Amino acid sequence: MRYDQRYLSIPHVVRGAAERYGDEPAIVDGDYRCTFDELAHQMVESVRATIALDIRPGDRVGLCAPNSAEWIIAALGILGAGGVLVPLNTRFKSGELSYILRKSGARALLASSFLDNDYVADLKAADPDLPALRRTVSILGPRGAADLDWQEFLQGGKSVPRPQAQDSIDRLTPDDVSDVMFTSGTTGHPKGVVLTHGQSLRAYGWMAEEYTFTRTDSFLIIPPFFHCFGYKAGWLASFIHGVTVIPMLVFEARRALEIISREKVSILLGPPTIFSDLLNHPDRGTFDLSSLRVSMTGGTTIPESLVHAMKKELTFDIVMSAYGLTESSALVTTTRIGDSAETVASTAGRAIPDVEVGIADEAGKPVAAGSPGEVLVRGYNVTRGYWDDPAATSAAIDDEGWLHTGDVGVLDAAGNLAIVDRKKEMYIVGGFNAYPAEIEKILLGFEPVEQVAVIGMPDERLGEVGCAFVVLRPDRGATEDELVAWARRSMANFKVPRHVRFVDRLPRNASQKILKDELRAQISAR
Repeated sequence: MRYDQRYLSIPHVVRGAAERYGDEPAIVDGDYRCTFDELAHQMVESVRATIALDIRPGDRVGLCAPNSAEWIIAALGILGAGGVLVPLNTRFKSGELSYILRKSGARALLASSFLDNDYVADLKAADPDLPALRRTVSILGPRGAADLDWQEFLQGGKSVPRPQAQDSIDRLTPDDVSDVMFTSGTTGHPKGVVLTHGQSLRAYGWMAEEYTFTRTDSFLIIPPFFHCFGYKAGWLASFIHGVTVIPMLVFEARRALEIISREKVSILLGPPTIFSDLLNHPDRGTFDLSSLRVSMTGGTTIPESLVHAMKKELTFDIVMSAYGLTESSALVTTTRIGDSAETVASTAGRAIPDVEVGIADEAGKPVAAGSPGEVLVRGYNVTRGYWDDPAATSAAIDDEGWLHTGDVGVLDAAGNLAIVDRKKEMYIVGGFNAYPAEIEKILLGFEPVEQVAVIGMPDERLGEVGCAFVVLRPDRGATEDELVAWARRSMANFKVPRHVRFVDRLPRNASQKILKDELRAQISAR
């Protein structure tokens, strides 16, 4: 069944799913199970609770929690109340979270305790005047430092009539902003990508149909919900087509194998590391994986041998690859069913319908097929802009509507896109984007560091990891272990450099720009 264009918003998807799929399973999260009818009811209860929290249309609300049923229901409540969802990376530290909450103007925070972090407590200690802390809810586990726990939050919604919540959902349109997804930039500060309900529904309604999602499928969602991979390509795409969603709190290969076998999981999308870990697990042969049917991997280089192993050893019928960035609703191109393993491994496929992809030289002129250049994207999927940052918006999106991605790619004669380099020097650690300028800025906060340059280097398991070239202050000493330990306390784990090289100076040109190509050459020589 094709995606129904009558869906006006993300909450409307849940309403429509309840009408179509009723008592079929919508979410399986450990012992918690709910049908589409029950999910629609719980969404309305969450909308009531969000309105009771004094969230009004257009208000931004932070959500910082691991993959769970509660994350989905909390997000639907925020969206249904007309709020703008601000998903927060659970790996971020308080300084990183505080910046995003302040920049977005968030008026409330729904969070949890996760990986020994009480996000609300940490933020209150680091930034007690943060406006988002005026209304805080713990959606998982004990209340901790939050004002309300999950049940108290829902109970507070009883003061709001159900018709008021239903009316709030009714007023939503495809052009309403659904979320501001913060993505780190080369300037060292995260930027908020503004996306609408309609963009996400159109892109992922199509993707799920192309990938043959059906109501008999179940999807183990490992990519985090704070990323479009887990949120939009995950539970949203699933609900559009009646797929059962199984959130995974934290990826652990054996646990994933157990869930696949027990719940007869048929859909599994994620970075290559997930599939490599499943393939290499010593107990894989003891689990029944025959239900696996559809997969998509991307975000880094994919060996052709992995594509073959996913089909032969993990029993997938369909293996896809794709390309996107948050500014393009995270979906620009994808391979198609029937493409060869070589095409899946070496390219990210062709542009999705109604989206244009171009390759341009430094002057912005189109290049010939097969020649490298900057990847440009134009279409309905391109963001309206960066939140409260018109200068960055103008720099990224030109007057003709082309999004300048900063990625260097090549289009072949068939229109398949291959990403060959990253103009912005970003590298990808196990599926997570890492930006050197942001990491360098944080590392300069470590007192012994005088200068630092970070580059990505190949890693067998994670695809790439960071390598920091560090010049220490003449009067201060530090070891690699000390620097890494400090970094782990100051930034998300995937950003922490896995390698540190202490040097007397950093190579620079006449303009004093660091010559990172020379640093890469040093790594290659090693």
